[in-house]
Amino acid sequence: MNPHLRKILYALGLCLLFVSVSSAEEMDPHARLFREHPYPSATMCQTCHPMQFREWSVSPHAYAQLSPVFNAMQAKISKLTNGTNGDFCMRCHTPIGMALKEATFIPNAERELIAREGVTCIVCHRRPEPYGKVSGRIHIEKGNIFAPVYGPTGDKELKRVIHSGEYEINTDPSKQGRDIHRDIIKFPQITTSGFCSSCHDVNHVHGFRLEEAFSEYKSSPAARKHISCQDCHMGKEPGKPSGFTTEPAAIVGGKPTRERPHYNHMFIGPDFSVVHPGIFPHSMAAQKAAALKDWLKFNFTAGWGTDAFEDNVTGKEKFPKKWADATDRYEARDIINDNLALLKEAQKARATLLRNGYHLGNVVVEKAGTKEIRFKVQVQNATEGHNVPTGFDGERPVYLRITVKDKNGKTVFRSGDLDPNGDLRDTHSAYVHSGKLPRDKQLFNLQSKFLIRLAKGGEREEVLPVNYSATPLPFLRPQTNATFLLGHPDVSRKDRKTIPPLGSAWAHYKISEKDLTGSTGPYTADIQLIAGMVPVNLIREIQDVGFDYGLSPKELARRVVKGQTVLWKRTVDLQPGTYAEKP
Repeated sequence: MNPHLRKILYALGLCLLFVSVSSAEEMDPHARLFREHPYPSATMCQTCHPMQFREWSVSPHAYAQLSPVFNAMQAKISKLTNGTNGDFCMRCHTPIGMALKEATFIPNAERELIAREGVTCIVCHRRPEPYGKVSGRIHIEKGNIFAPVYGPTGDKELKRVIHSGEYEINTDPSKQGRDIHRDIIKFPQITTSGFCSSCHDVNHVHGFRLEEAFSEYKSSPAARKHISCQDCHMGKEPGKPSGFTTEPAAIVGGKPTRERPHYNHMFIGPDFSVVHPGIFPHSMAAQKAAALKDWLKFNFTAGWGTDAFEDNVTGKEKFPKKWADATDRYEARDIINDNLALLKEAQKARATLLRNGYHLGNVVVEKAGTKEIRFKVQVQNATEGHNVPTGFDGERPVYLRITVKDKNGKTVFRSGDLDPNGDLRDTHSAYVHSGKLPRDKQLFNLQSKFLIRLAKGGEREEVLPVNYSATPLPFLRPQTNATFLLGHPDVSRKDRKTIPPLGSAWAHYKISEKDLTGSTGPYTADIQLIAGMVPVNLIREIQDVGFDYGLSPKELARRVVKGQTVLWKRTVDLQPGTYAEKP
């Protein structure tokens, strides 16, 4: 298909990308075009796999390309490296977009729908090769909806469905009906942790190890027990090898296929959506109702499409053309409500995953008196499979917030509080850097830090792992020395703060006499273990390239901070000899 025609059709909202059994839709010339698309959309898979589509639609995989933070970070790194970073980040976040040769930095409204789907169905189910660790450089087989897919069990059940006569299906492109793929090729690697390593062990050209989730897994207790990534991240309970439900693999024309173990495709992780609920989760109804640009103009927070709002519309209000009719606003509200409910479900799963990964352990009071208080708090990695945080641990704030008060309720000590921007008071805080706030010297934060090598020797912390160039034209350079000689690349590395599987770390706190009120007590400590998505200083670092969807840095930072989750909390009396065990 002509690429310009394809873009026009998507922009017009004609990309339904699924084929119905109704002859009216089958005769639609646009439906005929999209059934022949070489990269079928997830919305086509939804026809027979509604459960898998619903789970995937709100997953981090589905959000990968829509994230405004990711897109701006990719653009900023490209700017810092004079474009020589290429598609290094994008090829994991939108493999189809890169296969279609889309630009690495354009608004998502200008991308094809299939590219906006990020890690969509065919990224995993049209991969014919067991790549291993390739940092996202994978080949996805082209083919329309009728072409074979790759799965864990092969084609036995599919052949039964095709030849049984029980199901209304169509495997012939020249005919009408419910289109399905004609074959499933057994691909054993899709059930192994090695399959995930293609994108979840990220090593750059100059030797920098950005993400090491799979490397951590390989030497973990889970690997020794043959517990796979899928066992913990696609099972009944996120973050635990909890077994699988039993469900039909497909529902064809309302009739389920035979049941088998169901792998949950929500793949929940530490990220959460900060974009308009009209564009995420992915929704067939939303795509049919309005284009991405129109959804961004729908003010759902003002109550559009609710009786409380619409009953008070006077007719003098000015609405965007797309939303001028109250009927359209009511229909949009129904879609928004469905998406918000699904986002709430995903947030609950995210909290479960994180609580299964991080535990608040024991609290030990070493000294408590009028002149000094000393205590320590244990944070545990409860997982067997990898470090915590893992993956993009250089931008994952997981920290303790400690508030100590005297018997009158006066706060005498704080650690882990946020500056006015929403940052922790560490060396990356703009308020600390400018001297407006003191550095939190007792901060406990599991976020790793990037260290870059300076042109004249020495290292310094940076928000992004891009070293300063001694030349007017910065670019990524191949290593000049073998990495194994130093144990790390000679341009940038990570100072890792993560906790290994089933390990723990202790946070130590000391309150001196000058901060105490002279009270003999009791002093109490409110302890919270909090997990965030990214620090606000990252948003500040990348803001000059702009954010998608018209988001301002301030609004984006507000949403990021709002999404931080208190995993565990406890209140402890700081009395001499107190040993508060994990409840």
